[in-house]
Amino acid sequence: MNPIDSPAWRALAAHAEAIRPLHLRDLFATDPQRFEHFSLHHDGLLLDYSKQRVSAETMALLRAYAETADVAGWRRRMLNGESINHTEGRAVRHMSLRAGDQAPAEVRAALARQQAFCESIHNGVWRGFFGERITDVVNIGIGGSDLGPRMAALALSARQQPDIAVHFIANVDSADIAPLLASLNPRTTLFIVASKTFTTLETLTNARTARDWLLATAGQNSAIARHFVAISTNLELTKQFGIADDNVFEFWDWVGGRFSIWSAIGLSLALAIGWKNFEQLLAGARAMDRHFIDTPADENLPLTLALLSLWNTNFLGASTEAMLPYSQSLHLFPAYLQQLEMESNGKQIDRDGKPLNIATSPVIWGESGTNGQHSFYQLFHQGGHLIPADFVALREADFPLPGHHASLLANCLAQSAALAFGQTAEEVRAAGIPEALIPYKVFPGNQPSNTLLLPSLDPYTLGQLLALFEHKVFCLGVLWNLNAFDQWGVELGKQLAGQLTPLIEGNGDLSAFDSSTRGLIAALKG
Repeated sequence: MNPIDSPAWRALAAHAEAIRPLHLRDLFATDPQRFEHFSLHHDGLLLDYSKQRVSAETMALLRAYAETADVAGWRRRMLNGESINHTEGRAVRHMSLRAGDQAPAEVRAALARQQAFCESIHNGVWRGFFGERITDVVNIGIGGSDLGPRMAALALSARQQPDIAVHFIANVDSADIAPLLASLNPRTTLFIVASKTFTTLETLTNARTARDWLLATAGQNSAIARHFVAISTNLELTKQFGIADDNVFEFWDWVGGRFSIWSAIGLSLALAIGWKNFEQLLAGARAMDRHFIDTPADENLPLTLALLSLWNTNFLGASTEAMLPYSQSLHLFPAYLQQLEMESNGKQIDRDGKPLNIATSPVIWGESGTNGQHSFYQLFHQGGHLIPADFVALREADFPLPGHHASLLANCLAQSAALAFGQTAEEVRAAGIPEALIPYKVFPGNQPSNTLLLPSLDPYTLGQLLALFEHKVFCLGVLWNLNAFDQWGVELGKQLAGQLTPLIEGNGDLSAFDSSTRGLIAALKG
């Protein structure tokens, strides 16, 4: 059933007409205990959603719709290993990667191999072609093979291992890889080539450049085996590249790229933070998995986040959603969520192959606080757009210095309050502002937001955070009746790029392309 044909959806649409005129000031005024009524606690995490434009009736109606959409049934299908990624005929089993003692034997064996490899790098047993210790590791990937470990390595930089520097290359633009290679020593550098098929254009282009750079010093192809490992399913192509089978780490087709940080794709992260910390990351995610599976709807963190996003997008009319981590270490978290949420749910065809004709994933964007306050927050406050936001804050700083963290937290709380409640003309006037300036000092407020408070930013809490948003994405896919685990929209651009590359290099017939593309290629050739 198309969601909009559901009686539960229609009930929400009718209810939205009653909620829309209400201001958050009104909602707080009528419920002095609103924070207690609209916040959730679990395992050290606090989600305050009292600044969302919802009532108790709103939440009841949203949960009723979740029951109609059969979130629990789809969750059960995922856990049972059914092929819920139906367009690719694949199960969705990334939770198996962090299931600990309950993980499948193949996962436990793969983790043991990764642990042994990490320890061999850190203790100096693995050495380069010239017999020197590895001091730098470069992860070459793109999308899910890059964003997850890159984001997490920055997030956990307070736990960076002192003997290894880990770098990330993704963009096919040579400006990404050239300056890095210029700063490294080929004798002490190890490359991790992360590509499930080992055919990804950007990744293989960068990997070949890195191989040429290595061989310019080593002079022998046998050096590749000591300076390259791969994460792939394609042993034939990794062998052609020069990587020994023993240096290829497994990656299964039931792990989607944007859900793959828990797999061998996280190898670079494990090298950056050490294996014990990587195990804590898995443990945090595993704890969130249990919460998602076992907790009733009215206390379920991922489902609550998904329902609030659905409400803001489909019933209040928001087209974007801002992620605002008040932690510089989480600077890349908005970019990570852009892929996780928009690649998963940025679709208009439902599970039955029919058009949805409703908005699905909002545009995810954001910046770490307080930097964003000095750029786009002006638009939040007075630009006239409805922009729901997720604030993320830490009780304890990961890099504690006197005078910093209290100011950071004060700014976070101040912005969420200012966005919610605004400032009226009467309040401005009472502050003694000249009458001519009063219109400029009025802030409408009524911008909905969540505040997610983490006890600290350690591997366990980061694992909780990432799994929380993974499950939010799953729930939204079910609520919109779409497959959150394929990404066919990525493919067309790849195909066209493959056709255009030789044309830009001067080979082939341009006549099949539109006049704009032909004109641009002509301009590029000068």
